[in-house]
Amino acid sequence: MTLTKNMTFTKTRMFTTALATAGIALCAQAASATELRLSHQFAPGDLRHKIAQMVADDVAAADVDLTIKIFPSGSLFKATEQYTPLTRGQLDMTVLPLSYAGGQHPEFNLTLMPGLVKSHAHAARLSASPFMEGIEEILNGDDVKTLVHGYLAGGFASTGECIRRPEDVSGMTVRAAGKGFEEMMQAAGASIASMPSSEAYNAMQQNVLQGLNTSSSSFVSFRLQELAKCYTPAGDVALWFMYQPMMINKTTFDDLTPEQQEALMAASAKAEAYYLEEAAKEDLESEEIFAAAGVEIAKMTQDDFDAWRAVAETSSYTSFEGRGKELLDLALSVE
Repeated sequence: MTLTKNMTFTKTRMFTTALATAGIALCAQAASATELRLSHQFAPGDLRHKIAQMVADDVAAADVDLTIKIFPSGSLFKATEQYTPLTRGQLDMTVLPLSYAGGQHPEFNLTLMPGLVKSHAHAARLSASPFMEGIEEILNGDDVKTLVHGYLAGGFASTGECIRRPEDVSGMTVRAAGKGFEEMMQAAGASIASMPSSEAYNAMQQNVLQGLNTSSSSFVSFRLQELAKCYTPAGDVALWFMYQPMMINKTTFDDLTPEQQEALMAASAKAEAYYLEEAAKEDLESEEIFAAAGVEIAKMTQDDFDAWRAVAETSSYTSFEGRGKELLDLALSVE
């Protein structure tokens, strides 16, 4: 009798243990199925959205129980309000012009400095340099990790006379992306209206802005050819390059499984190569779109570039000291 009871108890305990083990396995499987939220300010046709979509699609195809849900056009967070939630883990991923976070870290303003980047090839070298390693150290201190490096070139547009040289903006109200460009434009005699590029259309329409600079991609995705009278695109000579990486909250990344991390990094490497290839195409395509809309096209010469650079060297370049000055020197040392 006692033997029968013991056998029954043992079988019951084994069954209970099996159920518990199965439950733990199911919970672990459920826990590994992760959805990440990615926010950005750009329209779905924009190159930066395409980069995000490429990563999301490749991660989904890897079948590692990881999905990325994209919130474009500022639908989750406003353009300039994404970095802080990212650092706090309230947002998982973003594609963000890093200079938007220059208020938190002045060194980030170095990723949008007049004349600091000479070409797309030079931008790629800068992304792989000690300068960018220094920027990454600051990001890591905020619990942020870069997945995709990328610079976009840009130019100027105006609702009146063309903008080629510093004297052309004197008396204008302009949107100058980033603190460095704002300081340079002010030194050239312009008044500054600060706003993300996603708000430029309404500002131009209401004559709040007479001129602006932004990326070739943003000029097109925000349909600014509908309002501009003259466009100075990025060509053989380009003053404006802006670093716009895809980033992830570092703790969120560290909490992914090794398989999920591997899939995300592989997808990001592929997207980065595409980003570099397509960025140069954006410049030419934007020029064609503006010309087709009847907008006058102005070309910037090397002499024009040098005139702007001279203004920048006595204004925006002088704003950095300490660690910022060290990083500026590292950036300037990249050939």
